[in-house]
Amino acid sequence: MPETNRIEYKRELNIDVDIEKEVIAFLNYHEGGVIYIGIDKTGNVVGVSDAEGDALKIKDRIKNNISPSAMGLFDVVVEERKGKEIVKITVASGSEKPYFKKKYGMTDKGCFIRVGTAAEPMPQGIIDKLFATRTRNSIGKIRSNRQDLTFEQLRIYYEEKRKPLNGQFKKSLELLTEDGALNYAAYLLADENGVSIKVAKYRGTNRVDLIENNEYGCCSLIKATKSVLDKIELENRTATQITSKERIDQRLWNPVALREAIINSIVHNDFTREVPPKFEIFADRIEITSAGILPEGLSEEEFFEGVSIPRNRELMRVYRDLELVEQLGSGIPRILESYGKECFRFMDNFTRMTFPASEEVIPQSGLVDGLVDGLVDGLVESQRKIVELVKANPKISKKEMSESIGISTTAIDKHIKRLRDKNILKRVGSNRSGYWELQ
Repeated sequence: MPETNRIEYKRELNIDVDIEKEVIAFLNYHEGGVIYIGIDKTGNVVGVSDAEGDALKIKDRIKNNISPSAMGLFDVVVEERKGKEIVKITVASGSEKPYFKKKYGMTDKGCFIRVGTAAEPMPQGIIDKLFATRTRNSIGKIRSNRQDLTFEQLRIYYEEKRKPLNGQFKKSLELLTEDGALNYAAYLLADENGVSIKVAKYRGTNRVDLIENNEYGCCSLIKATKSVLDKIELENRTATQITSKERIDQRLWNPVALREAIINSIVHNDFTREVPPKFEIFADRIEITSAGILPEGLSEEEFFEGVSIPRNRELMRVYRDLELVEQLGSGIPRILESYGKECFRFMDNFTRMTFPASEEVIPQSGLVDGLVDGLVDGLVESQRKIVELVKANPKISKKEMSESIGISTTAIDKHIKRLRDKNILKRVGSNRSGYWELQ
């Protein structure tokens, strides 16, 4: 593939390669772009000798040499192409244009823009215009109404990923305003806040008969996100159909697309309006509604193509650190693999995703009678996995289940309670010396 307005190739990272210039050009470009190190101008893969080392150097240069901060707006990963390692730099379009080299400031020596397949100096007139219209009402610039915030939950999540926070984490994670006060991003990530996310469940296809109304929040947004993911994972049960030839298992909603939708709705929610996203489960669908419309300059076509302009880059950076978000711009394409563009609705002030259920959300007949290969129909996928793990090792611990399935121990406890309530699983003996038994 040749170079395009969104793709730049560099044969190697050497003293002549101005990587800051290329990154700045994409930050200032309305579509962002991708830079490959280890591919020549003709598109031939030549590879790099020290991909990991180059990746670390690039991250350091972007972090220290570009202003405003690009943290949360780029990914640097090592990939393999044709048996050779290359470095891929994904850059999102920034919302605080113009971006520039700190050394030269907002001049034509420091500001660049993508023109065709090249990074060109930005005319001073455009620099001045962009600066005058720069987005200032962001969660990173808004002062928190509370300055007595604590972050123990955030510390725990970072320690779980072996990325312990040091004494300067508020500065490094950009949780401070320019004058050193805790900002609104800090408020959202703090142990206590006033933000609560609603997960509601209705018996029918409208909002008349509410049967569940769960609130997750007033805590770190990371903890609230994990609680929402666990709750909807419980709701996303697996239906089983047995034919003469095979057994067919199908979730109510595609789990990959659903997870991406949940994370996207939270990370890209317009929290400056003080309206959190909400999740509503109906008899025939799930609706996910977040505050805010498409970022200025981003068309629906570009949105569906995966062009990313993170609304809350401070949150995006933390969610990526904690591996809740993968590469920039990957969420929407993953959703579209299972659901069409018609599932998205862009309103005047909100964005809504609607995913139809594969069958009725609340089965009228309850659980299907009888066992199928020792399992009860109606279990969600994680519950089936727990049963399989217990069958293989009755003495398995909850921690081992958590690591094997990839969900939290809190979610494991909830699934085990469901299995016990359904008389599928029971504990024999003490927690330390006992074992699990299928009934």
